[in-house]
Amino acid sequence: MSEHNIPNGWIRSKISDISTKGLQRKPASNESFAYVDIGSIDRNLKKISDPQVISGENAPSRARKVIESGDILVSLTRPNLNAVALVDLKYHKQIASTGFEVIKPVLVDSRYIFALVRSKEFVDQISGVVQGALYPAAKSSDVQNFEFPLPPLAEQKVIADKLDTLLAQVENTKTRLEHIPQILKRFRQSVLAAAVSGRLTEEWRDLAGLPEWEIKVLGDVIGNIDQGWSPKCHNEPTSDESWGVIKTSSVLPMDFVEYENKKLPSNLDTKPNLRVLPSDILTTRAGPRSRCGITCYVSSLSKNLMICDKVYRYRVIEGKGSSKFLALQLNSPSVLEEIETLKTGISESGMNLTQKKFRELELNWPTPEEQTEIVRRVDQLFAHADRIEHRVNNALARANNLTQSILAKAFRGELTQQWRKENPELVSGENSAEALLKRIKAERAAMKPANKTPKRTPA
Repeated sequence: MSEHNIPNGWIRSKISDISTKGLQRKPASNESFAYVDIGSIDRNLKKISDPQVISGENAPSRARKVIESGDILVSLTRPNLNAVALVDLKYHKQIASTGFEVIKPVLVDSRYIFALVRSKEFVDQISGVVQGALYPAAKSSDVQNFEFPLPPLAEQKVIADKLDTLLAQVENTKTRLEHIPQILKRFRQSVLAAAVSGRLTEEWRDLAGLPEWEIKVLGDVIGNIDQGWSPKCHNEPTSDESWGVIKTSSVLPMDFVEYENKKLPSNLDTKPNLRVLPSDILTTRAGPRSRCGITCYVSSLSKNLMICDKVYRYRVIEGKGSSKFLALQLNSPSVLEEIETLKTGISESGMNLTQKKFRELELNWPTPEEQTEIVRRVDQLFAHADRIEHRVNNALARANNLTQSILAKAFRGELTQQWRKENPELVSGENSAEALLKRIKAERAAMKPANKTPKRTPA
């Protein structure tokens, strides 16, 4: 960690100074065990989650590291993702992948070291020494050589207790915040359902003396459906005045993402008749089931872009209604269910939506005047939801920063400043970190790793 004055009674140490190496062994063929690999780590909760139970006979060659309660697992592959976990009693004497560095603290509170490996300084330092492009990985020595401030044992316990409480509060807050986007998603769906059923403007329609809605098919209200072009393009988005071809990923529900495009090679002529323009409706016509039949409305764009072969482009015929209203309708739950029945294909990964079937899609169609009012009300309600979502995202970012701020304070001794004043005898003399380090050194020297389990403070 960065150089700074550490509290009296603390000492700078390396992970290798306070831990011991664990056992590695090949599982017996008839042995059954929980195999903890990188995929078994919940990176958000920082815990082991549902590892596979396998037999030694079927174990991969990486299943070698014996883990014990109180060990800390640190993934060496892509350490920037911070796949770390504290081993609890449930996984005592199980086997982990050699893709982990297993830290086995000696006479040190495991929770303190677990907090350490979640800190930004640890992640940044280990991520900065990775090797390999395809599977960037750190080495065991990178973890073992990490230097950090070591408090006296009694203070470690106090820090760990405080972190357990504070970080649990942060996680509870984050969990509540993370549920809000799903609530907003359901809200938007309910708004769309009310909009396309007539409930959203029922009173307004009666007051305006407008007629009831009609049943139309899509082909009655739109003009030509254009299908795009998919030449071989550069694998980068267009810039400046150059042209590009959109990818299907540019079409999200009600949202056009213009940077999802590929630059057209200079030796190919553009096709202005396929140019994406504001007020266009775009619908994906082919792809995996979940990506076929997705519709967006192009409210604006700044690039010269053409539609690709797997996207339809169309508009509502002038005088018959609003293109934006139609896009809202094609994103409503009931209409999406109907679109689902129109898809054809022999596999989930290769579905199609033909023009003929698409044009036969039935719609509830109000007057142009009511469509304008519906769009106005939906825009207003969606804008309110967007503002809430923006505030939630900001709050989540602050919560994530708060976690690192709390950890940083812990390793500077700020969480226990008053405790040290009240308990000077627990951080000095034989209780100092310097004295603790000497005891750890003696304990490690006396250990016989092959048949003796290191002493540690229970997690």
